[in-house]
Amino acid sequence: MKVLLVGAGAVGEAIVAIAHRIDPRAKWLESMVVGDYNRRRAEEVAAKVKDARFAAERVDAAKTDDIIGLCRKHRIDLVMNACAPNFNMPIFHASFESGCTYMDMAMSLSVRHPEQPYAKTHVKLGDEQFAAAEKWEEAGLLALLGSGVEPGMVNVFARYARDHLFDEIHELNVRDGDNLEVRGMDIAFGFSIWTTIEECLNPPVIWERERGWFTTPSFSDAEIFPFPQPVGPTEVINVEHEEVLMFPRFFADAGLKRCTFKYGLDEKFRRVLKTLEALGLDRTEKIRVGEAMVSPRDVVAAASPDPARIGHLMEGAVCAGLWVRGRKDQMERSLYLYNIADNRSCMDTIGSQAVVAQTAFNPVIMMELLARGQWQGRGVLTPEFFPAEPFLNRMETIGFAPAMMEMESEYKRAADLKALRSGLG
Repeated sequence: MKVLLVGAGAVGEAIVAIAHRIDPRAKWLESMVVGDYNRRRAEEVAAKVKDARFAAERVDAAKTDDIIGLCRKHRIDLVMNACAPNFNMPIFHASFESGCTYMDMAMSLSVRHPEQPYAKTHVKLGDEQFAAAEKWEEAGLLALLGSGVEPGMVNVFARYARDHLFDEIHELNVRDGDNLEVRGMDIAFGFSIWTTIEECLNPPVIWERERGWFTTPSFSDAEIFPFPQPVGPTEVINVEHEEVLMFPRFFADAGLKRCTFKYGLDEKFRRVLKTLEALGLDRTEKIRVGEAMVSPRDVVAAASPDPARIGHLMEGAVCAGLWVRGRKDQMERSLYLYNIADNRSCMDTIGSQAVVAQTAFNPVIMMELLARGQWQGRGVLTPEFFPAEPFLNRMETIGFAPAMMEMESEYKRAADLKALRSGLG
């Protein structure tokens, strides 16, 4: 497989490192072109792995012709979009025009309801891309949306839960928390700064069978979720995220009743985000500053510590996973499927901090499964459309093992009682 990686930021860099690490003998990855607007950055990322399969090119992700040109020049099979989601559509369209498989880690952007933004949806995450599904299917091409950790890994967990762990699935609730600290910094972004501002300040989306999709105020409905150690119980709040738009499309026939996404943002970070919003620094529209036209959000992103450069200052771990509720063997069941990424381990093995590494390993596995023919499809699809088993097996072998925590439920109580009685004869 020949891959064009568009975007050599923190996650792009980790994708290169992981792809090189898990396929050193080129069994499925023939080549990867690392493309970025900053050619020096692309060259730096490609050179780090000391592997001739990885080359650098300059590319403007906003220009479809740029991407098409590179696809033709390098005879690309798959375009991996590692940019912020405001670049999704040019890359998405360029992949189609080039006859390439397309992958991203976040879907096309939402637009708030013009009159009731905190009650009703308008243009939802992914709407633009899903609208092109028929065209992609007729062309025999695949666009695989949401291939990171959330969405991505958790979608695979949902598919596995449906196939093996539940007879009926009633709720799919993504829960993400961490105990990360960055030495010497009061505030630091662990992930794409542009994307963090976008998803945290947009109206969160919830899906319920009786209501469909609807929105709530930012940071709503706080709860304490009992993450496994070393993270432990953490307050999480509603955040706009793609999974809530994905799951009802696939799991409605499994009895699905509700989908949510909640993320662990501490009070200090929430205040910073709200301050950016109050000052208009979250805006993406360009404004005049002296002789220059700049986007306030781009300025914030440029001025903040680069997530790719703070790994050595970070301590702790991040937990990403899916809380599934439903029925098994005619009993109510509740469990949490998850992965924990320890920062020190990620820095030692990959050279990237935990949030970035935990995002990046997923698209690399998905690329490999596509290259080997273990995942096949056409149209605009999401990870839950593919069999979960080969993905979970590969997680084990590359050092990001999946795990499961059985939560309090009728099913757990019955299992505990059965285990107790097993020794009584």
